[in-house]
Amino acid sequence: MSEKRPIWTRSFINISVSTFFIFVVFYALLTYTPLYVLNDLGGTATDGGLAVTVFLLSAIIMRFFAGMILEKFGKKRILMISLFFFAVSTVLYIFVGSFTVLLWLRFFHGIWFSLLTTVAGAIAADIIPPERRGEGLGYYGIAMNLAVVVGPFIALTLQQYASAQTVFTTLAVIMVIGFFCAVVVKVDETPFAKQEKSKLSIDDFLEKKTVPIATVGFLISFAYASIITFISIYAESLGLLKAASFFFVVYAISMLIVRPISGRLFDTSGPKVVIIPSIIIFGIGLISLSFTESSWMLLLSGALIGLGYGTLLPSFQSLAIQAADKHRSGYATGTFFAFYDSGIAVGSVLLGLIAGIAGYSNLYLMLGLFVIVVVFYYMWIESKQQKQKN
Repeated sequence: MSEKRPIWTRSFINISVSTFFIFVVFYALLTYTPLYVLNDLGGTATDGGLAVTVFLLSAIIMRFFAGMILEKFGKKRILMISLFFFAVSTVLYIFVGSFTVLLWLRFFHGIWFSLLTTVAGAIAADIIPPERRGEGLGYYGIAMNLAVVVGPFIALTLQQYASAQTVFTTLAVIMVIGFFCAVVVKVDETPFAKQEKSKLSIDDFLEKKTVPIATVGFLISFAYASIITFISIYAESLGLLKAASFFFVVYAISMLIVRPISGRLFDTSGPKVVIIPSIIIFGIGLISLSFTESSWMLLLSGALIGLGYGTLLPSFQSLAIQAADKHRSGYATGTFFAFYDSGIAVGSVLLGLIAGIAGYSNLYLMLGLFVIVVVFYYMWIESKQQKQKN
């Protein structure tokens, strides 16, 4: 039996740490920007939501061009360029003086976030030995999941004691550290035979082999949008706002416990063994949330959602990359996250309208049932792909 090739190489550690800092800044700004618009720029809650939406809009648009850009200019070069401009964008928040300027900056920032997270994910997948990709991307995904806790914590803590300029300066320093972590990452830029093309085609914008699993990612992220967008509002309506501050802490702990096990299972026993139970647990977590009346029920729901959803993103990303040829890992990553980000964006708007009509409790119940139905859609896609292979 051959010895397992290592996952925790110097390059893998550095790309993971850099990704952690990127997402710390992303989630900190996601939490803080609406407050900044309200308190410092004299805007409304709607203006705050627009500042978030503009960022996501530019990120989603850029996803469809990311693979082509990576193929043309190389992953390491695009990693450094996009990191530089993402860091510069973070610094520029210090000098924002009006809501209009903020919107333009958010749009510009979203472009580099999209390109940066696409290339970082593709590089991480290339660095990890193929036979351990499920496990490796599981560890890589921890960087993003931990940032869900750390980013908002930094932003909301500083917001209580410091000015907006201090918050933005702190985030800029974090990004400078992230930039230098990425400098030492070694990237395999092995050339491949390219076919001459006279005009652009759909293959220049997305990886068609990745689309089936990307649609599952869209449906799951659509449901997850209810958590990142409305959990604090829902908790406040129940009088559980203090407990809500620990929701993502419990989420992160449960995700950290299960991630090493689920990653190895993915590689040794296949994706179905991990994905089907994880979707069901995520659905149960949402249903549990709909019946929440106490702090312990809220935190239990957070644990279930961490166990379920926390495992799904790296699993889907692994399948998306495995479906494509090796040299198209950038296209596969970009396509998957274009669908995933779209689910978050559509969910944040549409689910808000549904919650206004049905209430948050009923919304989470409906989403829990919806997610469990997604299991059957995933099984149908998986069986269809198996038939094509045979």
